[in-house]
Amino acid sequence: TDFDAKKKRKVAEIYQALNSDPIDVATLRRMAISEGGLLTDEIRCKVWPKLLSGLPSSPPAAFARLGVNPVPLLSSGKELREDNKDYQQVLLDVRRSLRRFPPGMPDDQREGLQEELIDIILHVLKRNPQLHYYQGYHDIVVTFLLVVGDRLATALVEKLSTHHLRDFMDPTMDNTKHILNYLMPIIDQVNPEVHDFMQSAEVGTIFALSWLITWFGHVLSDFRHVVRLYDFFLACHPLMPIYFAAVIVLYREQEVLDCECDMASVHHLLSQIPQDLPYETLISRAGDLFVQFPPSELAREAAQQQAERTAASTFKDFELASVQQRPDTVLRQRFRERLRGEERTKSILTKPRTNRFVKLAVMGLTVALGAAALAVVKSALEWAPKFELQIFP
Repeated sequence: TDFDAKKKRKVAEIYQALNSDPIDVATLRRMAISEGGLLTDEIRCKVWPKLLSGLPSSPPAAFARLGVNPVPLLSSGKELREDNKDYQQVLLDVRRSLRRFPPGMPDDQREGLQEELIDIILHVLKRNPQLHYYQGYHDIVVTFLLVVGDRLATALVEKLSTHHLRDFMDPTMDNTKHILNYLMPIIDQVNPEVHDFMQSAEVGTIFALSWLITWFGHVLSDFRHVVRLYDFFLACHPLMPIYFAAVIVLYREQEVLDCECDMASVHHLLSQIPQDLPYETLISRAGDLFVQFPPSELAREAAQQQAERTAASTFKDFELASVQQRPDTVLRQRFRERLRGEERTKSILTKPRTNRFVKLAVMGLTVALGAAALAVVKSALEWAPKFELQIFP
């Protein structure tokens, strides 16, 4: 069938990018974002480390090909558990994580994986005392464990924790709140009616907290959907999960507007995430909105509290490191010129901010940018909260 032929072509393209010298990380990122993501766990084992390999680190030679640090076993599980202040909480969370394992998995196999899950989390925390455990972190770690196995999961989770997840692992929730503050400005740009309704209901953004801090791992019951989203998020800017949260709310526009306009009703509706979402459409839409309304443009509305160093501000280094593996300056230059043109048209389209116009603009972008895959890969973003907050006190 046509679908199978497309899939075969994609697999061939992924392996070609993996085997090129240097590794073609830009293509791998585009493949992870575009329809169907990375297709199989076997491919994810090879590509996920490459997607994270642009992040700063100096892996020893043995693991350099994977682009991640090997994780020596620091001490036995028993020692790790005895001196770790987070052990009891991790243990409770992991014991409650039964539904994150495939249904029908034999009990002894699942229990073995739960022990590995505890060890991975405690290893990462022991090696990085600046990181603080939060409830929901285990939902991200278990996804990596199930896809790539314990050794590689430990290395990838450590890298992810010091970059994409860094904001959630502070001693306070200030940076997490700062990221949640982007949700309403994105909704406002696309659909002022939904935004105003949610403001009137005073629903806030807490309904999206578990989505954001678990990369949707906690709230989606189908593991295939979870790993598809992880392909997307690993290939993108650290703020992409909040754009994805916004497109879910926007997709449910009619349900929201039909709801009683009070906090309890709207919060209850939005907390119950539908399991049959059109994931590919929403991924493409999130990419479009990210290009159309980049974080730097939404910072004024979102900057409500001081943010120290956040993961999103280090993304430019990540971008540059990836690009140095495969220089692509002509495309980047063309892309910047295209964005400048879009900025001009966007300012005309979005000032009156009628739904119809904004929706047309978004559709046009999807067509122009091939489901935004290229756009998201190429966008070099200047998002540094400290700097933004100085401009917008």
